[in-house]
Amino acid sequence: MVPDFLLDKIRNSSGWKISYATYMKEVLYHPEFGYYMKHKNKVGAKGDFLTSSNVSDIYGRVFAGLFVRYFKQNALAPVICEIGGGTGRFAKQLLEEVKLLDEEFYHTVSYRMIESSPFHLECQQEVLAGESGVSYFSSLDEMPEKQMEGIIFSNELFDAFPVHVVERKNGHLLEVFVSVDDGGELMESTDSPSSPEIEQYLTCFDLELKEGQRMEIPLAMMNYAKKLSCFLTKGSIITVDYGYSFQELMQPEHYEGSLRGYYQHKMIRDPLLHPSEMDLTAHIHLDALNHALTYEGMFSILTKHQGEFLVSAGILEYLQDNFDPNPFSEQSKRNRAIRNLILDSGWSHGFHVLIHEKNSNGSWTGIVDDNEKKR
Repeated sequence: MVPDFLLDKIRNSSGWKISYATYMKEVLYHPEFGYYMKHKNKVGAKGDFLTSSNVSDIYGRVFAGLFVRYFKQNALAPVICEIGGGTGRFAKQLLEEVKLLDEEFYHTVSYRMIESSPFHLECQQEVLAGESGVSYFSSLDEMPEKQMEGIIFSNELFDAFPVHVVERKNGHLLEVFVSVDDGGELMESTDSPSSPEIEQYLTCFDLELKEGQRMEIPLAMMNYAKKLSCFLTKGSIITVDYGYSFQELMQPEHYEGSLRGYYQHKMIRDPLLHPSEMDLTAHIHLDALNHALTYEGMFSILTKHQGEFLVSAGILEYLQDNFDPNPFSEQSKRNRAIRNLILDSGWSHGFHVLIHEKNSNGSWTGIVDDNEKKR
């Protein structure tokens, strides 16, 4: 059933159609009816999807060691800004480990949570109630500082940004819109692109779609990534998300595009089903994100598959060698979780870690490589 607020949006739009970017903005971020704005669990066993921090507490603990070394190596004020932190599990894992590693340093950390979902903001405040130095904001614009030094971290942030959808049909580049049929049900239609930025994006990255090929155009991602690169004056932006290079995107297996829904832990191929009741995501364009983040003096330090990065960062040190015949013991569950996080066949296949740096002397590659040399 199509919600009234969405029907009104479409029927009040020119030609009774809206772009997929507008559709995603409405069904995900509408202040009252949007999926992310609703007072309900979205992440974890009771929600619709998982993140790496739900798989194991080791995830945040591995990053904690890297963050501490990075701040100390660069004599950088320990300010961490996490954007889209969900239930706050990653922040909790990281701060607990920082306290174990160096309690004196822990009390100097300033942790900023940026979260647009009122429900997740409540979850974060509950989960992090015992932690010092944590503050909460609904957007970057709410923060008292207009710029910051430190680390900006996000995990599965950009994949949920609204995207335009285009396809090549009969030799012409068309945009795919969302409209309604005579019975009031959602349907797709095509027309000329709604913004010149869409064709500019394709031209900028020299992308020529094949006949019948679809692709998402992440204009919102590009704009926000550039905003982050301006917001940070010194330090690093660390991004964890799933996506493809342009070379991979142009392979035949990706010709249908990647916009999908997740509903009760099931992938839904039709993004028009369950409007405002399911998560919507699209694989990010890694090359485009790198391009946008290398803005205002930022440099790309590394792009690695998540498994490769976590191994380099020392996650294998948390594996316990002693065989435990009980598959439900904490030791067995932790070992399974680590394997899921690092193996190509595991849960996190397709995830990448991107690090961009500005005005700091530290080498993330060196920090990660040092962990590899220890083994």
